[in-house]
Amino acid sequence: MISQILEDLKSVPDNKSSEIPEERKVESFKNSNNLIEEVTIEPSTSNQNNVPKLNNTNNTESLQATLEMDIIQENSKSPDLTGLLTWLRNDPPLSSERLSNLSIEHSDFETALRIIQPSAKREGFATVPDVTWDNVGSLQDIREELQMAILAPIRHSEHFTALGLTAPTGVLLCGPPGCGKTLLAKAIANEAGINFISVKGPELLNMYVGESEKAVRQCFIRARNSVPCVIFFDELDALCPRRSEGDNPATSRVVNQMLTEMDGVEERQGVFLMAASNRPDIIDPAVLRPGRLDKILYVDLPTSADRVDILRALTKNSTKPKLAADVDLKEIGYNNKCDGYTGADLAALIREAGIEALKELMDMHYSGQPEISMRHIILAFDKIRPSVQEKDIKHYEKLKRLYSIKKKSDDTPMETPIDTPMVDVVMEPMET
Repeated sequence: MISQILEDLKSVPDNKSSEIPEERKVESFKNSNNLIEEVTIEPSTSNQNNVPKLNNTNNTESLQATLEMDIIQENSKSPDLTGLLTWLRNDPPLSSERLSNLSIEHSDFETALRIIQPSAKREGFATVPDVTWDNVGSLQDIREELQMAILAPIRHSEHFTALGLTAPTGVLLCGPPGCGKTLLAKAIANEAGINFISVKGPELLNMYVGESEKAVRQCFIRARNSVPCVIFFDELDALCPRRSEGDNPATSRVVNQMLTEMDGVEERQGVFLMAASNRPDIIDPAVLRPGRLDKILYVDLPTSADRVDILRALTKNSTKPKLAADVDLKEIGYNNKCDGYTGADLAALIREAGIEALKELMDMHYSGQPEISMRHIILAFDKIRPSVQEKDIKHYEKLKRLYSIKKKSDDTPMETPIDTPMVDVVMEPMET
């Protein structure tokens, strides 16, 4: 039985194949041959000649289209480049006679200097700030000291060399927060027209061994490649705290690297140091020695007259933001509510007054030119409080006595009494 079933199964495909007529088999075979013949005959000589011709026309059209698109794109960017491209495309090449008369002049170098940027600036490390002294109110004494420390060595380098003043000095700005220490550093760098590298103290610190010291070295290398340059260390107390026996070794290595870069074997010609800190008493004393950050300037809280100057600088002389006719900046500066205000607090006061004016305009659906009136500033006084607390003011008063600039009018000679005889306290009991 099993053998019969297997024989029947074997006979099934044979029957099916036998059912197909012979003519159909031949046609299918012929069709398969035709397909093979068509595949083999397709790359003929006539077709090969036609294909590259079509490709050449397509390529030239695509090149022309891309050139036109490039010209259109560059037209929107810079007209000078568009004119150069059209000149190269349409005008014939210059002859040898015209090429012999061409030469590079000094004006060409001046034009190129305005366009080409150094690699350090392109990488975003060094920039020239856009802050001017018009943005800084008051602080005239600090301004004169900074000009002598940074601006004078650049503009009068020959006189400094003749007097033996070769090493650039470093300046530490200390004082309450919000008094314009960073603004002063940017303004002096802008006035001198030199590069400016701003370094936040904690951003150089890294958890991996050796990376913090590497970041400090890279900062000074970039400054040396962009001379003349000012390196401004903000919050220096976080980067160079006072070293002690039980201190973290990672912090000590960062301080040692800073000391080496400031005044080590390699001279920092053309690299000026500026730093800002609210706590100069916790900075390592080696950082503050001569040759490093040897000039310490105290930026005090503004007085009433200083507050008026700061308000004028913040409002661009009552033009931006627009102040109403009833606003008197002198009255605001001498107001008792402004006692203890820093420059940042005054900026917050003007901003809050602008928000109050905006709320009023939104409620009234007013479409005219917005302006700040006196009632908006009175409302802002209730929201803005001094950022420096009274307990902190006592601490800053001690710093002021140590590091403030003594004016010439304040230097009074000591009066010694002539009539009273000098008595030696140690020898008197021995004589008796």
